[in-house]
Amino acid sequence: MTRRRVAVLFGGRSAEHEVSCLSARSVIDALDPERTEVIPIGITREGRWHRVASPPALPSETGRMPEVTDGSGGTVELAAEGVSAQIVAADGSRESIDVVFPVLHGPYGEDGTVQGLLELAGVPYVGAGVLGSALGMDKDVQKRLFVAAGLPVGPYEAVRDSAWVDDPETIEAAAEALGYPLFTKPATLGSSVGVSKVYDTAELAAGLEEAFRFARDALVEKAAEGAREIECAVLGNDDPVASVAGEIVPQEHAFYDYEAKYLDEHGARLVIPADLEPGVLEDVQRLAVAAFRVLKCAGMARVDFFLFAGDELWLNELNTIPGFTSISMYPKLWEASGVSYGELVERLLDLAVERHEAERKSTGARALGG
Repeated sequence: MTRRRVAVLFGGRSAEHEVSCLSARSVIDALDPERTEVIPIGITREGRWHRVASPPALPSETGRMPEVTDGSGGTVELAAEGVSAQIVAADGSRESIDVVFPVLHGPYGEDGTVQGLLELAGVPYVGAGVLGSALGMDKDVQKRLFVAAGLPVGPYEAVRDSAWVDDPETIEAAAEALGYPLFTKPATLGSSVGVSKVYDTAELAAGLEEAFRFARDALVEKAAEGAREIECAVLGNDDPVASVAGEIVPQEHAFYDYEAKYLDEHGARLVIPADLEPGVLEDVQRLAVAAFRVLKCAGMARVDFFLFAGDELWLNELNTIPGFTSISMYPKLWEASGVSYGELVERLLDLAVERHEAERKSTGARALGG
């Protein structure tokens, strides 16, 4: 049997570099070596691609979070060769690839940039396309689209860094109108990087300055006080399906921050499946699939909600490349739905090829000789 050659991309230039490495390790470990030949490609924080000899090391193995450095291996480039793609090493040697799994979180990986490169190379890749990835990365734009589609979104304001410098009083007034406590966050980042919970005007200023360290646009969101944090996973292309729902119960943290997610093993308790009434679960699943369709996603997404007493739901955000470690919510939700981690990874690779082949049959692709 011919093995499928899968390039796994990880690391990257965003502040979620380490999380990407952790996710990639789990994906690589899950791939069946009898069916798949893995080509691990680490991307440094400066954007250089390296063909590495082994998957990223775990903190339990090294005592620190993993990262990709220039010492990881020889640099490589991606090149198109006819209707296929190849990895080209510095010495000119080439390796063909069948499909790419971009396990990249945040800007320069989850925002449509790498997806555009892979489109130009003509190679199938896991996850949303260029548009879906860009929409999913920008939390302001996705919320605007959710509102336009009639999906329930909590109160928020979008803030540009230049607007904060030029007219902070207007933004402070908008925050007062939303009502404290509030959350400030970068509009184009994940993993709770740059997120602050603020209780007054002074903390609002500090929270926005922290958010602007990572992006030019920030969100000021009404805190969902007393609400439960519910997440649902979506899988598929044209006919997406939703998993069971899960609940995040933070432990000794003000909210589900970066430390609670990745550094403190007791930072949060994941309840899977969540204890929900059947009608509420159906609403969560319906809204998750609706959000997936609104943002033109493909392959996978995790959709996050707040659930209030009285069963009111706020759609918080959608992530097109959710955390993919073996203990992350997305794979655990599918495991609880009857799909093992290994089966999930294989299904995502199949969906990547399926979408690529369908798009190559379009009129535009035929006109280009695809």
